Amino acid sequence: MLRIHFTPRDLTRVTVATTPAPLWEVLLSLHMLQHSEGRLIFEDWRRHVRATVAPDQMRLLLELTPSKGYSPDFLTPAEPAPDFDTALEQALATPRQQIRSQLDLLAQYRPASPWTRELAQGGRTSMQKLGRAIRTYHDAAIAPYWKSIGTHVSADHAHRGEALARHGVDRLLSSLHPRVRWVAPVLQVLDMNDRDLYLDGRGIELQPSAFCWQVPTKLRDPDLKPILVYPIQHAPGILRQTPMEHPPSSDPLGALLGSTRAAALEATVSGCTTTELAKRCGISPAAASHQATVLREAGLITTRRDGASVRHEITQLGIWLLSGHGSGNTRQVPTRSTA
Repeated sequence: MLRIHFTPRDLTRVTVATTPAPLWEVLLSLHMLQHSEGRLIFEDWRRHVRATVAPDQMRLLLELTPSKGYSPDFLTPAEPAPDFDTALEQALATPRQQIRSQLDLLAQYRPASPWTRELAQGGRTSMQKLGRAIRTYHDAAIAPYWKSIGTHVSADHAHRGEALARHGVDRLLSSLHPRVRWVAPVLQVLDMNDRDLYLDGRGIELQPSAFCWQVPTKLRDPDLKPILVYPIQHAPGILRQTPMEHPPSSDPLGALLGSTRAAALEATVSGCTTTELAKRCGISPAAASHQATVLREAGLITTRRDGASVRHEITQLGIWLLSGHGSGNTRQVPTRSTA
């Protein structure tokens, strides 16, 4: 069991990422590619990736990312990045000594290969080769599904942020995941190696992930920025490719719902009051209330009382539609925020 120890200062520095972390999704998807769990969720995705990524590129990555056990921390930089390109640059800029020590640790779990030994030497050519392999894999395995992943993660962030805002950090931590227990001031993560992590006032970032499966995970090095990656709620259709047959200027979802109603649905991904919905859509409060009523009656959002106002939140059906199922829309989700 992993035990994460909080101080009072740490409890004020808990944040929840609103968007997926590109390289965490790369790493965890490589884990999922190597076993058969979650067939209903991942099997179509697995077939697509295996048919698309060249075996030699895949081999380089799988040698670094065993399905169980340790994967080098440098593959998932601790510092936040606004996009995949920036995250990849951060990973490839990791100090060579740090890469070498992490690959030495990897060799304790599986024999070093010619490729991992080459990478440990820190040559520029080997790092370029790694960068090409990660990019090739990302373009095939992650990028086509990014819209769908981002929508689900944003909705999860809204749910967590609401728990934090309404009920405090205790509710957020105690409801994070079935394999996580909050026994103040310690967060217990079951099914992880027996160890203690002391935050010492640094706080912690909670990172929702589509490819994290069954149990949360984290960086191994306790000196790096504390991050706990946890699974979002998995449901069939969470990995939906964004259709490419529509030109960028087209808006199939707007054609289906009407542009104002489509914008209203998108606004509820992060949760909002009627007043906030009106501002985001550029319409009057009365019009926003009408749009919310139509969306609610269609089962695309829920509405509940929140003090003197009401709060609208997207449903799984709304996420399904917004992610591109049957609409091919390519709307962008926000890049990052804290709860």
